[in-house]
Amino acid sequence: MVIPAACLFDLDGLLLDTEPLHARAWSEAARFFGCQLSTDQLMALRGRRRLDCAGQVQAWIGEHSGQAPSPAELLAIRQPIAETLLQHAQPMAGAVALVNRCTELAIPMALATSSSRAAVALKAKPHGWLRQIQVRVHGDDPELTAGKPAPDVFLLAAARLGVTADHHCWAFEDSPAGAQAALAAGCRVHVVPPPQLDQAALEVLFPGVHQSLGSLEAVVLDPVASAEPQ
Repeated sequence: MVIPAACLFDLDGLLLDTEPLHARAWSEAARFFGCQLSTDQLMALRGRRRLDCAGQVQAWIGEHSGQAPSPAELLAIRQPIAETLLQHAQPMAGAVALVNRCTELAIPMALATSSSRAAVALKAKPHGWLRQIQVRVHGDDPELTAGKPAPDVFLLAAARLGVTADHHCWAFEDSPAGAQAALAAGCRVHVVPPPQLDQAALEVLFPGVHQSLGSLEAVVLDPVASAEPQ
Protein backbone atom coordinates (compact mmCIF):
# COMPACT_ATOMS: atom_id res chain seq x y z
CA MET A 1 0.00 0.00 0.00
CA VAL A 2 1.55 3.28 -1.13
CA ILE A 3 -0.91 5.68 0.50
CA PRO A 4 -1.20 5.25 4.28
CA ALA A 5 -4.35 5.68 6.33
CA ALA A 6 -2.47 8.32 8.32
CA CYS A 7 1.04 9.59 8.98
CA LEU A 8 2.23 9.96 12.57
CA PHE A 9 5.34 12.10 12.86
CA ASP A 10 7.91 12.47 15.58
CA LEU A 11 9.30 16.02 15.74
CA ASP A 12 12.83 16.15 17.15
CA GLY A 13 15.41 14.72 14.78
CA LEU A 14 12.71 13.74 12.29
CA LEU A 15 10.97 16.93 11.13
CA LEU A 16 13.32 19.40 12.82
CA ASP A 17 17.09 19.03 13.21
CA THR A 18 17.08 19.38 16.99
CA GLU A 19 18.83 16.26 18.27
CA PRO A 20 22.39 17.66 18.13
CA LEU A 21 21.06 20.67 20.02
CA HIS A 22 19.38 18.53 22.68
CA ALA A 23 22.57 16.48 23.00
CA ARG A 24 24.63 19.63 23.51
CA ALA A 25 22.24 20.91 26.19
CA TRP A 26 22.27 17.61 28.11
CA SER A 27 26.06 17.35 27.74
CA GLU A 28 26.65 20.84 29.09
CA ALA A 29 24.24 20.31 31.97
CA ALA A 30 25.87 17.02 32.96
CA ARG A 31 29.33 18.56 32.62
CA PHE A 32 28.26 21.34 35.00
CA PHE A 33 27.85 18.61 37.63
CA GLY A 34 31.15 16.93 36.74
CA CYS A 35 29.93 14.17 34.42
CA GLN A 36 30.86 13.67 30.75
CA LEU A 37 28.11 11.89 28.81
CA SER A 38 29.15 9.39 26.17
CA THR A 39 27.82 9.12 22.64
CA ASP A 40 25.90 5.98 23.61
CA GLN A 41 24.34 7.71 26.60
CA LEU A 42 23.23 10.63 24.48
CA MET A 43 21.73 8.22 21.95
CA ALA A 44 19.75 6.58 24.76
CA LEU A 45 18.14 9.94 25.56
CA ARG A 46 16.80 10.48 22.05
CA GLY A 47 13.04 10.42 21.69
CA ARG A 48 12.26 10.44 25.41
CA ARG A 49 10.35 12.95 27.51
CA ARG A 50 12.30 15.68 29.28
CA LEU A 51 11.61 14.43 32.80
CA ASP A 52 12.46 10.87 31.81
CA CYS A 53 15.76 12.14 30.38
CA ALA A 54 16.43 14.20 33.49
CA GLY A 55 15.94 11.15 35.69
CA GLN A 56 18.34 9.12 33.55
CA VAL A 57 21.02 11.84 33.47
CA GLN A 58 20.61 12.29 37.23
CA ALA A 59 21.32 8.57 37.67
CA TRP A 60 24.40 8.73 35.46
CA ILE A 61 25.75 11.70 37.39
CA GLY A 62 25.15 9.83 40.63
CA GLU A 63 26.98 6.77 39.35
CA HIS A 64 29.89 8.94 38.27
CA SER A 65 30.32 11.11 41.35
CA GLY A 66 28.39 9.40 44.11
CA GLN A 67 25.96 12.29 44.42
CA ALA A 68 23.61 13.89 41.95
CA PRO A 69 21.47 17.01 41.58
CA SER A 70 17.71 16.78 41.75
CA PRO A 71 15.90 16.76 38.39
CA ALA A 72 14.85 20.35 39.07
CA GLU A 73 18.46 21.42 39.69
CA LEU A 74 19.60 19.63 36.54
CA LEU A 75 16.86 21.18 34.40
CA ALA A 76 17.62 24.63 35.81
CA ILE A 77 20.98 24.35 34.07
CA ARG A 78 19.82 22.48 30.98
CA GLN A 79 16.68 24.39 29.99
CA PRO A 80 18.15 27.86 29.31
CA ILE A 81 20.82 26.24 27.12
CA ALA A 82 18.26 24.18 25.22
CA GLU A 83 15.81 27.03 24.71
CA THR A 84 18.51 29.28 23.30
CA LEU A 85 19.62 26.61 20.84
CA LEU A 86 16.29 25.08 19.81
CA GLN A 87 14.65 28.23 18.49
CA HIS A 88 17.18 28.11 15.63
CA ALA A 89 16.50 24.48 14.62
CA GLN A 90 16.13 23.93 10.87
CA PRO A 91 13.90 21.45 8.98
CA MET A 92 15.29 18.02 8.26
CA ALA A 93 15.83 17.14 4.60
CA GLY A 94 12.53 16.32 2.91
CA ALA A 95 10.38 17.25 5.91
CA VAL A 96 8.63 20.28 4.41
CA ALA A 97 7.97 18.52 1.10
CA LEU A 98 6.57 15.42 2.82
CA VAL A 99 4.18 17.38 5.04
CA ASN A 100 3.06 19.43 2.04
CA ARG A 101 2.51 16.23 0.05
CA CYS A 102 0.37 14.73 2.80
CA THR A 103 -1.76 17.87 2.76
CA GLU A 104 -2.12 17.69 -1.03
CA LEU A 105 -3.28 14.07 -0.81
CA ALA A 106 -5.52 14.71 2.22
CA ILE A 107 -3.62 12.14 4.28
CA PRO A 108 -4.44 12.64 7.97
CA MET A 109 -1.39 13.71 9.99
CA ALA A 110 -0.57 13.88 13.68
CA LEU A 111 2.46 14.88 15.69
CA ALA A 112 3.49 12.21 18.21
CA THR A 113 6.25 13.86 20.19
CA SER A 114 7.91 13.56 23.57
CA SER A 115 8.38 17.33 23.70
CA SER A 116 6.10 19.39 25.90
CA ARG A 117 3.50 21.72 24.42
CA ALA A 118 5.60 24.77 25.32
CA ALA A 119 8.77 23.26 23.80
CA VAL A 120 6.96 22.43 20.57
CA ALA A 121 5.62 25.98 20.38
CA LEU A 122 9.15 27.35 20.78
CA LYS A 123 10.66 25.09 18.12
CA ALA A 124 7.76 25.34 15.67
CA LYS A 125 7.31 29.11 15.82
CA PRO A 126 9.63 29.88 12.84
CA HIS A 127 8.14 27.02 10.78
CA GLY A 128 4.69 27.85 9.48
CA TRP A 129 4.59 24.61 7.48
CA LEU A 130 4.21 22.68 10.75
CA ARG A 131 0.77 24.25 11.27
CA GLN A 132 -0.51 21.78 8.68
CA ILE A 133 -0.19 19.12 11.41
CA GLN A 134 -3.04 20.22 13.62
CA VAL A 135 -3.56 17.02 15.63
CA ARG A 136 -0.81 16.75 18.23
CA VAL A 137 0.11 14.61 21.21
CA HIS A 138 2.75 16.25 23.39
CA GLY A 139 4.93 14.69 26.05
CA ASP A 140 2.99 16.51 28.77
CA ASP A 141 -0.43 15.69 27.31
CA PRO A 142 -2.82 15.01 30.22
CA GLU A 143 -4.16 11.92 28.43
CA LEU A 144 -0.69 10.43 27.91
CA THR A 145 -0.02 7.70 30.46
CA ALA A 146 3.59 6.82 29.54
CA GLY A 147 6.23 8.23 27.22
CA LYS A 148 8.27 6.51 24.54
CA PRO A 149 9.31 3.65 24.32
CA ALA A 150 5.75 2.86 25.52
CA PRO A 151 3.28 2.90 22.59
CA ASP A 152 0.85 5.34 24.21
CA VAL A 153 1.78 8.44 22.20
CA PHE A 154 1.14 6.70 18.87
CA LEU A 155 -2.03 5.01 20.04
CA LEU A 156 -3.39 8.34 21.27
CA ALA A 157 -2.37 10.16 18.08
CA ALA A 158 -4.09 7.56 15.90
CA ALA A 159 -7.21 7.64 18.06
CA ARG A 160 -7.45 11.42 17.73
CA LEU A 161 -7.28 11.04 13.95
CA GLY A 162 -10.00 8.42 14.06
CA VAL A 163 -7.81 5.66 12.63
CA THR A 164 -6.42 2.42 13.96
CA ALA A 165 -2.71 2.27 14.80
CA ASP A 166 -2.05 -0.69 12.54
CA HIS A 167 0.12 -1.55 9.53
CA HIS A 168 -1.77 0.94 7.33
CA CYS A 169 -0.87 3.78 9.72
CA TRP A 170 2.67 4.96 9.03
CA ALA A 171 4.88 6.21 11.84
CA PHE A 172 8.05 8.18 11.15
CA GLU A 173 10.80 8.14 13.75
CA ASP A 174 14.52 8.74 14.24
CA SER A 175 15.14 7.35 17.73
CA PRO A 176 15.32 3.81 19.10
CA ALA A 177 12.80 4.70 21.83
CA GLY A 178 10.40 6.18 19.28
CA ALA A 179 10.73 3.28 16.87
CA GLN A 180 10.08 0.82 19.69
CA ALA A 181 6.97 2.79 20.69
CA ALA A 182 5.60 2.87 17.14
CA LEU A 183 6.22 -0.84 16.62
CA ALA A 184 4.50 -1.65 19.90
CA ALA A 185 1.51 0.43 18.77
CA GLY A 186 1.27 -1.71 15.62
CA CYS A 187 2.23 0.94 13.06
CA ARG A 188 4.32 0.50 9.96
CA VAL A 189 7.54 2.16 11.08
CA HIS A 190 9.83 4.23 8.87
CA VAL A 191 13.08 5.29 10.52
CA VAL A 192 15.49 8.05 9.56
CA PRO A 193 18.42 7.02 11.78
CA PRO A 194 21.36 9.21 12.77
CA PRO A 195 23.82 9.22 9.86
CA GLN A 196 26.81 8.13 11.93
CA LEU A 197 25.37 4.66 12.65
CA ASP A 198 26.69 1.72 10.66
CA GLN A 199 24.60 -1.30 9.63
CA ALA A 200 25.51 -3.33 12.70
CA ALA A 201 24.45 -0.50 15.01
CA LEU A 202 21.20 -0.03 13.08
CA GLU A 203 20.30 -3.70 13.53
CA VAL A 204 20.93 -3.48 17.27
CA LEU A 205 19.19 -0.14 17.87
CA PHE A 206 16.27 -0.47 15.45
CA PRO A 207 15.16 -4.12 15.40
CA GLY A 208 11.95 -4.84 13.54
CA VAL A 209 11.48 -1.54 11.72
CA HIS A 210 9.86 -1.81 8.31
CA GLN A 211 12.02 0.68 6.42
CA SER A 212 15.22 2.59 7.07
CA LEU A 213 15.55 5.83 5.11
CA GLY A 214 18.50 8.05 4.34
CA SER A 215 16.15 11.02 4.70
CA LEU A 216 12.48 11.89 4.36
CA GLU A 217 13.23 12.74 0.74
CA ALA A 218 13.09 8.99 0.07
CA VAL A 219 9.42 8.71 1.08
CA VAL A 220 7.14 8.14 -1.92
CA LEU A 221 3.40 8.84 -1.65
CA ASP A 222 1.90 7.84 -4.97
CA PRO A 223 -1.90 7.61 -5.28
CA VAL A 224 -1.61 6.30 -8.83
CA ALA A 225 0.60 3.40 -7.80
CA SER A 226 -1.69 2.59 -4.87
CA ALA A 227 -4.63 2.27 -7.24
CA GLU A 228 -2.90 -0.18 -9.57
CA PRO A 229 -3.85 -3.90 -9.33
CA GLN A 230 -1.54 -5.92 -7.09
